[in-house]
Amino acid sequence: MKKFMSLLLVSILGGAITLGIYKVAFEKEVPLIETQENPSKFVTANYNPSSLAVADNINFTDAAEKTVHAVVHVKNMTISRGPSNIMEYFYGSGGHSKAQIGTGSGVIISPDGYIVTNNHVIENSSELQVTLNNNKTYRAELIGTDTETDIALLKIDAENDLPYLAFGDSDFTKTGEWVLAVGNPFNLTSTVTAGIISAKARDLNEDDGKFQSFIQTDAAVNPGNSGGALVNTNGELIGINTAITSQTGSYIGYSFAVPSNIAKKVVNDIMEFGNVQMGTLGIKGQDLAVINGRVEGINESEGVLVAEVYKKSGAYKAGLKPGDIIKKIDNIKISKFSDLTGYLRSKRPDDQVNLSVLRNEKNVELPVTLIDNSTYIYTIEEVGISLQAQTESDKKRFNNQDGVIIYSSNEYNRRLGLNGKLLIGINDQKIKTVEDAKNAVAKAKEYGMMSIVTINERGERERLIFRE
Repeated sequence: MKKFMSLLLVSILGGAITLGIYKVAFEKEVPLIETQENPSKFVTANYNPSSLAVADNINFTDAAEKTVHAVVHVKNMTISRGPSNIMEYFYGSGGHSKAQIGTGSGVIISPDGYIVTNNHVIENSSELQVTLNNNKTYRAELIGTDTETDIALLKIDAENDLPYLAFGDSDFTKTGEWVLAVGNPFNLTSTVTAGIISAKARDLNEDDGKFQSFIQTDAAVNPGNSGGALVNTNGELIGINTAITSQTGSYIGYSFAVPSNIAKKVVNDIMEFGNVQMGTLGIKGQDLAVINGRVEGINESEGVLVAEVYKKSGAYKAGLKPGDIIKKIDNIKISKFSDLTGYLRSKRPDDQVNLSVLRNEKNVELPVTLIDNSTYIYTIEEVGISLQAQTESDKKRFNNQDGVIIYSSNEYNRRLGLNGKLLIGINDQKIKTVEDAKNAVAKAKEYGMMSIVTINERGERERLIFRE
């Protein structure tokens, strides 16, 4: 078997870029980040599994006709500034502005002009234009984005109601199901390709702490397809095409889409709250699919092993214990970690989920109320560091020293050895909780510089300075 390609690329700005190098999770025990949907203005399709295409009677024409009119061409105009000569390069003065144009795709999800696309398609834009399938062009307003899921919401004002796609239920999609990918690869508008769902709940980097749960498909997706539609044979939107894996920058057989339930949850949150509401069980977990169940005498190879439970969390109040194995959530089978996180990304704080866990070889049912993820987890995007509250085992390792754990970081910070260290100060402000860190970072942004103080398990201190 050929070696699986490791370079992950996304289609952005009219060309392929590398799918971002993600932060590395601490000891592969990562906190679960989750979330629930709210009644929405966006239409949800009535899912009918019996109407799915079968191998001897496939007709994509209706789905294609419905989809191409709801998929748009997104043009991102950015202004970059750079040195115009060698002196400016070295001394940083002067320079000139240069306009750059990138392209991608988007999907109309309401008749009044709301459009979902990828965050990386519109990132750093100074102006956004959207071209419909009928060649009419509109200036688009950016309503909001979520970098974690790579979803963005745009709005255009058209003269008449627009064709749009209804959200399908991605939880009920099946491996082997026929799908269409519709977008604008290489600026070729309204391109339709067909394939099947190759896998579900695919995490492209299990060490980055981003809790991905992509739909994998073999429908051809190329640069410019990002933000386009992945639909089933009923023409229901089941995913937003986001990434490919390739060594050339073009499609070679694998592409990945954000499931529709996650995309729908994100746009609903942006519409209602202006940001994404994240819920959490309040645990650290390990993927039995990764360790093959060979831990502490456990024979199970499918599910998520609960390593630790945060006090005062919903999981703690519900009676979830370390050593429990999560096998189902709301009757959805959990085979691996990304199954769990993918489902929970469609939930909100204060939503209740029902866990089926295996405890001492007995099945236990536990209703758990999700709490706000920001209580335990915070990401400092500017420096590529993610923080989490200490667990009981963390406190033992650091002799009850106050602070928060650096559980993931970007590649540069990982090489500095920050993973697993205790952050105790930001700009000379003592850090005891995640909330302290948020407040300190907000002040640091005003100065354009951030100094952090960390300690390792031997109690040795280290200070790092980050500048804009």
